[in-house]
Amino acid sequence: MENGGSHRPHIAMLPSPGIGHLFPLAELAKLLVDRHQFTVTFINFAASENKTTQAVLSTLPSSITSVSLPPVPLDDLPDDAAIETRMSIVSLRSLPALRSVLSELRSTTNLVAFLADFFAADGLSVARDLGIFHYMFVPTNLHFLTLMLELPALVDAKKVPCTELAKPVPLPCCVPILAQQIPVPLRDSANEAHRWMIRHAGFYRQAQGILVNSCAAIEPGPAKVLTSATGAPSHPPVYLVGPLIKSPSDSVSKLKSSCIRWLDDQPQGSVLFVSFGSGGTLSRRQLGELALGLELSGHRFLFTVRSTNEDSASAYFTAITKENPLCHLPEGFIDRTKDHGLVVPSWAPQIEVLAHASTGGFLSHCGWNSTLESIAHGVPMIAWPLFAEQMMNAVMLTEAARVAVHPKPGEDGIYDREEVARVVRELMEGEKGKLVRHKVRELKEAAATALVVGGSSYSALEEVTQKWKSF
Repeated sequence: MENGGSHRPHIAMLPSPGIGHLFPLAELAKLLVDRHQFTVTFINFAASENKTTQAVLSTLPSSITSVSLPPVPLDDLPDDAAIETRMSIVSLRSLPALRSVLSELRSTTNLVAFLADFFAADGLSVARDLGIFHYMFVPTNLHFLTLMLELPALVDAKKVPCTELAKPVPLPCCVPILAQQIPVPLRDSANEAHRWMIRHAGFYRQAQGILVNSCAAIEPGPAKVLTSATGAPSHPPVYLVGPLIKSPSDSVSKLKSSCIRWLDDQPQGSVLFVSFGSGGTLSRRQLGELALGLELSGHRFLFTVRSTNEDSASAYFTAITKENPLCHLPEGFIDRTKDHGLVVPSWAPQIEVLAHASTGGFLSHCGWNSTLESIAHGVPMIAWPLFAEQMMNAVMLTEAARVAVHPKPGEDGIYDREEVARVVRELMEGEKGKLVRHKVRELKEAAATALVVGGSSYSALEEVTQKWKSF
C-alpha cells in the first residue's frame, strides 16, 4: 500500500458505490496532487469494483493509488431494498476493514486527512477514533446539503417525513421545494431508506468540514448562508470547491468518432443532446412519446437511447431485445428522422458532445455531474428529472439558476409528444430559450473564474489543504 513520496501529505478518499460519485473525487484528487503536492489513496467498496471504475482509476497519476475493501454479505436484505439502504449497509459492514486500511496508511504514508462521500459517512467515526482529520465530500449541490443539515430540525418539527405533499419544505435561502420533489426516502417513513438518510444527516455535523462540488455563482443564496456561517456551531465549515467535472477522454472509439463527425456537419448551436446519464431509464410509453416529440419539434437532435425500465408490451414498439435498445423506439422513427437526427445506443461521449459548437441544448435527467458539465460548457438545459435528488436539482435549475426550462407532465405523469415538441422549441428558438442561453453563458464564465488562481473555489481548496497540511 506504499504510495511513494511518504513525506508528502497524504489523503484517503472513500467514494460511495457508483461511478457518478467517483468522477468528481477523481478530479479533486488530481488537483490535490498537481497543485498541492498531496498523494492520494482511493478506498473502494467491493460493490464499486467494475470495468468502468478500474478504467477511471487507471487514468489517474501514479501519486494516486487505490485499495479495495473486501465484499460484505448482503443476502439478508430483501430483493426490493432501496439503493440507499444497500449502499448504507455496505458502508456500515465495511467499517472493520476500513479501520485496518486507515491504520496501515498511517504507518506507511504521511496520512493527514480522510474524506468520505456522503453514503460512506459512517467511516468518519473510524477516522475520528484514529485521530485523523475527517471531512465529508458532497458530490451534489448546496440545496441538497442544506436539506441534510436541516433534516434533524425538520424531523423534530414533523415536516419530514412529508405527509402533506402540497406544502413546501422550508430550506433557508433556497427556492421553495415541494415535498414531492425531495428524495423518496425523506418523504416516506415506511421506506427503510428513510432511517438511513436520517442517520447520514447526523454525520454531516460530526465532520470537521464539508467540501461541496458547487460554487457560489451557481447557488448564491445557500452559498451566502452556509459559507458566511463557517466556523459557527450550527454546522461544520463548508468549502465550495467546484465545479469539478470529468476531463475529456483521450481515447477515440468508433462510436465517439461517429457522434463527433455527425456534429461536425451540423450548424452551430442547432443540436439538442438527449441523454439520461448512466442509470436513467424511461418507460416504453414515455420513451415513445419522447421520440415522437423530438420528431414533431423539427429540430436536430443527438439521442442516446437506453433499454426501458419495464417488460410489458406496447403498441409503439416492435420486437424488443436487451442487446439492442434501439428496438425500443417507435417503428420507423429512425428512418423518418435520419436527415436531422442521430440515434446511438446506450452511450455517447457526453463531455465531447457538450463541448461541441453544434450542441445548442441538453435534455438532461439533472444529475449533478451532468448539470455541471452542461454549465461548464455553456449549454442550456431541458430539465427532465428521474430519481434521487434530481427533482430538487430541476427546481433549482429552472427557478433559481434559470439555466433550464421544463416540460409539464399530463395527469398521468407522462410528458406527451406535443409537450416534448413545445419545450424543445421553447429552448431552441423561443424567447425564454434566449434568456436561459444568456444566463448559462454567464454562469459558464463565473464558474470558470471560480476555479482559477484568486477565484472562490481555488481559494476554498487552498484554505482546506492548508488545514490538512498542518496536521
